[in-house]
Amino acid sequence: MWSLREDVAIEREVDGGGLILTGPWGRERIADAHPVLREALYRMELGPVLLSNVEPTPDSPVTKASVYLVLLPALQRLSHLVVRTLGLVDLRGPLLSVCPVTRPALFVLPRLPATGLVRLPQGVSLVVDAQGFLLERVGSQYQVRLHRPEAVWVVAMLALPVAPEAVSRALPLPRPVTRDILTYLAAAGMVVRAEENGMKGAFG
Repeated sequence: MWSLREDVAIEREVDGGGLILTGPWGRERIADAHPVLREALYRMELGPVLLSNVEPTPDSPVTKASVYLVLLPALQRLSHLVVRTLGLVDLRGPLLSVCPVTRPALFVLPRLPATGLVRLPQGVSLVVDAQGFLLERVGSQYQVRLHRPEAVWVVAMLALPVAPEAVSRALPLPRPVTRDILTYLAAAGMVVRAEENGMKGAFG
C-alpha cells in the first residue's frame, strides 16, 4: 500500500491542471497532473491505498490495466514523500510502514539472496514510543514503523546472522509474508548481507 507522509499537503493550481505538494523539503510541482494521478494522491493524503483500487474515470483513455503505467513514474519521482506499507488481507491492520526521512530517498525492493546470511546492520536501534516500535538507523534514508508483532518477530531473528529461509522456517508465518517483511526491511537499509569474514554489504 502507498500513502504520503503525514506532513505532506496537496494543493491544486487554480490556473491549470497542476498539483503542488508541500512537504518537509519544500514544494514539489506536478504540471498537468493526470486525473488518475490526482485521484491517487488525494487518496494517499488520507492514508495507505492499494494502487490497484484507483479507477480511471469512465471517459479516460487510460484503461484499468494501464493505471500503473501512469502512476509508477510519478510516484517514483515523489519517492521521498511516499510511505510504503506492507499488510495482510486479514482486517488486523498493516505489518510495517517504511517512511522516507531524507530528500534523496528512493525505495527499491531488492532481491534477497537464495543462499548466504543476512542481519541487522550496525547503528540500528529499536525505539518504543506511543505508536509502538520504530526501527531507526544512523544515516539511513528511512525509518520503519513496526505495526504488528509479526514484523517484530522477524526483526528479532536478525540480531545474529541468519539465512532468510531459516527465518521463514522458524516463525509461524506464511513464508511469502516473512519474505516480504525481509524484503521491505532490506529496501529500507535495515537488513544487509552478513559475510563470513564479518564484512557486511547492502543488496545490489
